[in-house]
Amino acid sequence: MGRLTKSSSKIILLIAFSLGLGSVLVPRFTNRRESSVIAQPPLTSVEQPVTAIPLLGPIADRESELSGLAWYQDNLILLPQYPERLGNVLFVLSKSEVLAFLSGDSSDALAPKEIALMSPDFAEQIEGFEGFEAIAFTNNQAFLTIEAETSSGAMGYIVTGILSADLSQITIDPSTIAISPPQSDSLNKADEALLLTNEQLVSIYEVSGEQLNPTPQMNAFDFDLSPIGAVPFPTIEYRITDATALDADNRFWAINYFYPGDRDLLPDRDAIALRHGRGTTHRQQAHVERLVEFAYDAAGITQTDTTPIQLLLEDDGRNWEGIARLDNQGFLLVTDKFPETILGFVEKPDE
Repeated sequence: MGRLTKSSSKIILLIAFSLGLGSVLVPRFTNRRESSVIAQPPLTSVEQPVTAIPLLGPIADRESELSGLAWYQDNLILLPQYPERLGNVLFVLSKSEVLAFLSGDSSDALAPKEIALMSPDFAEQIEGFEGFEAIAFTNNQAFLTIEAETSSGAMGYIVTGILSADLSQITIDPSTIAISPPQSDSLNKADEALLLTNEQLVSIYEVSGEQLNPTPQMNAFDFDLSPIGAVPFPTIEYRITDATALDADNRFWAINYFYPGDRDLLPDRDAIALRHGRGTTHRQQAHVERLVEFAYDAAGITQTDTTPIQLLLEDDGRNWEGIARLDNQGFLLVTDKFPETILGFVEKPDE
């Protein structure tokens, strides 16, 4: 076979997605009989649109590169990947101003307040420091994950600190840092989400696909960041980039995202798409943007039977890096700098 051109490879990849055959590398379609018998999944009934919430100030610049979301009481904390580029700050919005915009009571862009980050210079302390990836709170104690890329591969870390009562600063404890080893040989992949239970902190590694991480086990720690073992996690293709807090039923939602340039993450089959189908735009585009629900218990984390929420896609993939519930209405999401800074709301479909 002659060499495929870049444009022809892209066309074939898009055709594969539109047919619902799963995300399969083009060279693997060498057996026409095998590929022709793959069942055609049904279209899902709906893809949910994303309502953009406009932002003002330095956070609106794509270089703010947001990487995580979390609630502290009724305050939405927005985590930049590199706070030092913005003067060592995080950002905060009140729930009331978010709800006012979404209800139509206000049409003004939102200007988050700044939270000073009192932190060691991790770029000096951690080899290959590549910024913060996730944030979570228990009372006023904050936990943050750090990603690093060293000459010997990726590495994850977790640090903890205290949020002041007036929300003016987060002070990181320089004496406490935990190592959260990677679970695959994938470059630039580490822990992208944090899950807090009553007893422990679970750090969720972003890659749990069948080929790259066949037995995913998430690292667990106590609130002093001492390791306490591993928590089984289901096989989920592509990337997990953030997760909500647990609800009263010990369930949470996570962002499941795929950028077509990450060819090492292309699976032989996308089990979620084969079971639940793909919406119209997911058949037209090669990227994947969806929310998946999970359940936590003492035996580990499992995917629930709840239908995943597929986002209505745009031509450019949106690298969603943060998620938080908004009461029972739906979810707030943020992107990093691709294609730009976006704070969005996704309504939860009727069950």
